[in-house]
Amino acid sequence: MDKRLPEGVQTLPGVAIWETVFSVAPLVLVGTREQDGAYDLAPKHLAFPMSWEGHFGFVCTPRHGTYQNCQREGVFTVSYPRASQVVITSLTASPRCGIDSGAETAKPIVAAVPTFPAQRVDGELVRDAYLFLECEVDRIIDGFGDNSLICGRIVVAHAAERAIRHEDVDDQDVIAGAPLLVYVSPGRYARIETTNSFPFPKDMAH
Repeated sequence: MDKRLPEGVQTLPGVAIWETVFSVAPLVLVGTREQDGAYDLAPKHLAFPMSWEGHFGFVCTPRHGTYQNCQREGVFTVSYPRASQVVITSLTASPRCGIDSGAETAKPIVAAVPTFPAQRVDGELVRDAYLFLECEVDRIIDGFGDNSLICGRIVVAHAAERAIRHEDVDDQDVIAGAPLLVYVSPGRYARIETTNSFPFPKDMAH
């Protein structure tokens, strides 16, 4: 068997695959409660539904406050920001205060982000986002190198009315009315306003 790569294809160096090519991912804000009672928000793009039955997961590292808060409190929230909220989303990645002194405190920027309280878990959700999840931690799986997978069970979900699909409204009109924000890793983002129906094979369940 000829194992030569096709013309125009090259092997990537090392394991930095996702820093070498662009890939598309969702961009969400995970909300957790700090040990001092304050609330934190952190942007995550390795974040995704874990099943069709109400599970949601995201990748984090044990060194981050988000991981420690989830482990301690057992709950987290997820807000899907709109394309118009990209600056707020970016600012929530700001470092915490007091790291150099060892007395780490909450991120000052989070206090400036408009939020509203979650209904079923102890947490906050980002106002004006388009999809909101309230989750209880189901399991935390360590050992993906320096990273871990935090999986939650969605106990309740909310969505902006204009972002909800309806039988009498074309899906493209829903997206045009509530454009989606996506992270183009590494370091870029896009606003999705136009989409096309996927050409599924006939009778395929999806």
